[in-house]
Amino acid sequence: MASKLKKYFPIIREKEEVLAEIEKSRALQEKYDKWTEDQREEFLNLCTGVKGLKLLYDGFFKEIMNPEYVPERLNDFLSQMLCQKVRVLKTLPADSVRIADESSLLIMDIVVELEDGSIANLEVQKVGYLFPGQRSACYSADLLLRQYKRVRGETGEKKKFSYRDIKNVYTIVLFEKSPKEFHDYPGQCYHFFEQKSNTGLEIELLQKYLFIPLDIFRENKHNRDIKAKRDAWLTLFSSDNPDVIIELIEKYPEFRQIYEEAYEICLNVERVMDMFSKELYELDKNTVQYMIDEQEQKIDEQKQKLSEQKQKIGEMQKTIAKQEQKIDEMQEEHTRAIDEMQKEHVKEMAEVQQQGIRNTVALLQDMKVPEQEIRTRICRQYQISEEQVGELFN
Repeated sequence: MASKLKKYFPIIREKEEVLAEIEKSRALQEKYDKWTEDQREEFLNLCTGVKGLKLLYDGFFKEIMNPEYVPERLNDFLSQMLCQKVRVLKTLPADSVRIADESSLLIMDIVVELEDGSIANLEVQKVGYLFPGQRSACYSADLLLRQYKRVRGETGEKKKFSYRDIKNVYTIVLFEKSPKEFHDYPGQCYHFFEQKSNTGLEIELLQKYLFIPLDIFRENKHNRDIKAKRDAWLTLFSSDNPDVIIELIEKYPEFRQIYEEAYEICLNVERVMDMFSKELYELDKNTVQYMIDEQEQKIDEQKQKLSEQKQKIGEMQKTIAKQEQKIDEMQEEHTRAIDEMQKEHVKEMAEVQQQGIRNTVALLQDMKVPEQEIRTRICRQYQISEEQVGELFN
């Protein structure tokens, strides 16, 4: 396939040249043979300009954006991202103590001190971490503490320490594949966070965050012109489409020099193959780690749901037990009420029968029936004993 980019960058080599150099080295040929067919094609497309370079590769980025060699580039990039003019004063060591071993997911991590004393941490993540807010807050707090210790250490007898000397800490994160939270806002590519009061009271709180999902930016960029320098920088780092790259360098010629430097790196096939192999390794490791983290999160969520369900079941069982107890109490009350009614009814029937016997005895007596005959009739008619009948005549 012909390379559109070769017209702009004659230094780009043909596929046959790259393959010929690989064949000259047994080590390079063995490495090349271990790649899949798709990986080989991707590598050759990168070297021959069929597709644009992935400038976020660690080997490319640290060369083309080195704050020691080309500080003006990082100055401009940070100025565009933060929407204010900044100048990098110096690079700081990025070996601070992290909360966990996170280096595997990082493509690049640069910490710089700006001219006004602020600190900016610029990092690129191939696969976005879970809990990006919590993690960034911890790392930002670590950088703020580092600044505090350094400023205190620099003050002495001539200058008294003041918290006024502590400056902003910016955490800028570019995601090649952004976490799922960002996809709830598909039209937004710049997410800036800072602390504000609910009352409108203004106090300078120093920690600022900027999250940029390059995958969402790339999706939104389709069929749109590059209208601002800020978008131009993100296009540089997110697109490998030759047509987009050509549009970019024609509108912003200063980016052409960046690509030329990167293609000069590509002339060293061994170096680029090592870079490509490292990226493949990191991608595999990152993907596996992300899947593990995601699975652990799902397990934790399932455990939480199971715990909540157990709690609900326990509450339902308690409710059922209380209802069963109420039913038992109601049944006992109902049984007692029936027993009382039955006793009352028996008593009333006995009184009615007794009164009926008395009335019968009185009637027979009025008819002058002899007492013994009355006794005999009453015993036979009402099925009672002579003793009970006798009580009626006492």
